[in-house]
Amino acid sequence: MQKLAALAVAAACCSFLFGQEPAPVRPRAGKVQIFKEADLKPGMKGYAWTVLKGSEPEPIPVEILGIYLNQWGPKQDVILAKLGGKGQRTNVAAGMSGSPVYIDGKLVGAIALRFSTFSPDALCGITPIELMLEVNEFDASLPSNARTPGKSAAHNAASSESSSPGGPSLASSFAPLSGMVPIETPLNFAGFNENVVPEFAPEFQQMGMTVAGGGAASTMTSPKPVAGWQQSLQPGDAVSGVLVTGDMSISAMCTVTYNDGKHVLFCGHSFFNLGPVNMPMAKADVITTLASQYQPTKFGNATEIVGALKQDRHSGVLGDLGETAEMVPVTLKVRSFGDNNTIRKERDLHFSVFIQQKWTPYLMMMTLFNSISSLNEFAEESTYRMSGKVALDGQPGVSLSTMLAANEGPAPVPNQLAGWWGDKFNRLFLNPVQIPKLKSVDAIIDILPDRREAMIENAWVPASEVEAGTEVPVKVFVRPYRGERIERDFTLKIPAGLPKGEHRVLFSDAETLNRMQSAAAMSEPFIDIKQTVSLMNQERSNNKLYVSLVEPRPTVFYEDKTLPSLPASIMNVMQTDRTASRRLQSSSESAMEQGNIPFDMLIEGSFSLRITVK
Repeated sequence: MQKLAALAVAAACCSFLFGQEPAPVRPRAGKVQIFKEADLKPGMKGYAWTVLKGSEPEPIPVEILGIYLNQWGPKQDVILAKLGGKGQRTNVAAGMSGSPVYIDGKLVGAIALRFSTFSPDALCGITPIELMLEVNEFDASLPSNARTPGKSAAHNAASSESSSPGGPSLASSFAPLSGMVPIETPLNFAGFNENVVPEFAPEFQQMGMTVAGGGAASTMTSPKPVAGWQQSLQPGDAVSGVLVTGDMSISAMCTVTYNDGKHVLFCGHSFFNLGPVNMPMAKADVITTLASQYQPTKFGNATEIVGALKQDRHSGVLGDLGETAEMVPVTLKVRSFGDNNTIRKERDLHFSVFIQQKWTPYLMMMTLFNSISSLNEFAEESTYRMSGKVALDGQPGVSLSTMLAANEGPAPVPNQLAGWWGDKFNRLFLNPVQIPKLKSVDAIIDILPDRREAMIENAWVPASEVEAGTEVPVKVFVRPYRGERIERDFTLKIPAGLPKGEHRVLFSDAETLNRMQSAAAMSEPFIDIKQTVSLMNQERSNNKLYVSLVEPRPTVFYEDKTLPSLPASIMNVMQTDRTASRRLQSSSESAMEQGNIPFDMLIEGSFSLRITVK
């Protein structure tokens, strides 16, 4: 031991004599001295710690150039610095955000900004650690300017209802001031088809995220922290926030700035600027770092979950080691059918999704789109049949079903189906009264080999004059796409109390009957989760033909209730002062559903038949 100590002293003396600095000591979790911004001087030198490959951080020489006053905001300065060594070669790469900078063993802050593209000087902006430490002082109040995903290309074409985009990204708002922007956060996708990510990349890029590839993430099978989490995420380590994990995964990668043994600070800027958040936090490995003057980027994988993100703020992200952020487990079964109506191929996918009111619907849409796109079964004339169940804690579950066939619209059917699926979760999570607690999501998607849709052509009864209380045979005719006309029989029961005179029998698709009820639900600001679920479960399936008796008396839609043939006196009572703030949607007619005829195809259109009660 004495010989080893002597050799170490000799090596240090040689380094001093030859003008070389002693090798820096890697920082560890625990309390650390702070190098105050006021004490910084141009020309001071230190080291930033970051992972360029693998899981071990390495020191990158840093030279302080000065202080950029008020560049993070009012009374929020940025420390301007220049990277040396390997950092000069790679440039300031996406994923370096949060890399801690030390001078004389004291923590200065985190690398968080860079100059815009084509800068060869490896200049970076450092968020002072004093500013980052403010993150833990925030309460759990929700910010009003959370940046959230907007409409993707798939969603634009498939649905007009989506979560609204928030404010501009920090990058776009910050660039005009100094040419510096927050370093992009690499968003790593594993298990995603090559044609899926470009559909959704623009929204992530708008929020300062660099879309990158990734490898398998099979180690993240549960949101619960793995054993040994206490020693994880040391300063300089790569860290990820997990949006999706399982058979497919999405994670955003930064670098750990500070770890006090329980709380972890990283990034030096926000992930999504969500404020209080509860997102799984994981360790990460870096595959390689792409050196570039245009867009240097770290490529990596999230590995093991070790805690949960709790704050996502302007000057940094805070996570708690050992905490569990619940995710919603999702099971998707995708089946491909052959011409003989037998299953050719089947795939079961299991993954979990981050729970947040505006991100969960977006991620549900994206993972469904990917589940379909990952098969080789896509064909222009395919039909997609989907059924699903959403289990809720303390509420009845939601049962959903639909069929979508190829059409002449601008978006392919998988895009439309993904938009339909995402919109269902939007209705749950954007509920103005309360947020749902999801327990599980299960769905089956069948890919059928032909275009299965039909238009309602006409209907026929043996005699137009009928008696109340009797049964009338009806023939209904539908015209399939490029197929022979299909005839179906239906027995129409004429209600015993139906008044004498002329009446209309309506043969219609689901959309015709759902339309007014959906409009009423959208205009009602006080519908809670239970009523929302009730409305969703009342929606009719579009692979059935519905038979209804239509009366020239108004129907009123109130909350999740349909009130047909409502007398005017009752309507006046409902419009008292107590309920005046609630809108009553009404229709001039009442459609009393008498039954339906199931088809294994999408049914569209409507046809009316006149009958006279004697």
